[in-house]
Amino acid sequence: MTLDDDRRVAVNALWTFTHFATADNEWLYAKHDQLIDRCLKEEDATKLRLMLNLLLRQPYTEEDIRTDFIDYCLMRLTDPKSPCAVRAQCIKLAYEQMKYWPELLNELRQTLEMISCEPLSPGLRSAWRQVMKKV
Repeated sequence: MTLDDDRRVAVNALWTFTHFATADNEWLYAKHDQLIDRCLKEEDATKLRLMLNLLLRQPYTEEDIRTDFIDYCLMRLTDPKSPCAVRAQCIKLAYEQMKYWPELLNELRQTLEMISCEPLSPGLRSAWRQVMKKV
């Protein structure tokens, strides 16, 4: 249903997944790469935001990191034309993927320092602060 041609059906299906209990969310772990592939192509901001939210609820290990998704997150978090929610989610997702490697964390820190010079919405500023504390 998340792939339905009717936008409303697809958005409602994705929204439903975001309200699953943590234990029920585990069955989506097997769809991890499919969700990432869809995010890389998605143009609808609402669908993208919901899929990124689903990806934030999934675990990330050193073995399952995708560099194309890291690059995507870094690109989106610096894009002032992207919605604030998408940018904030990309900040968090970039950290979750890069936290295993100090050199990547340094790159994330530099990217976050670069965007700190622009006016950030409260939500984006909050995500920025949360990740900067962890970095």
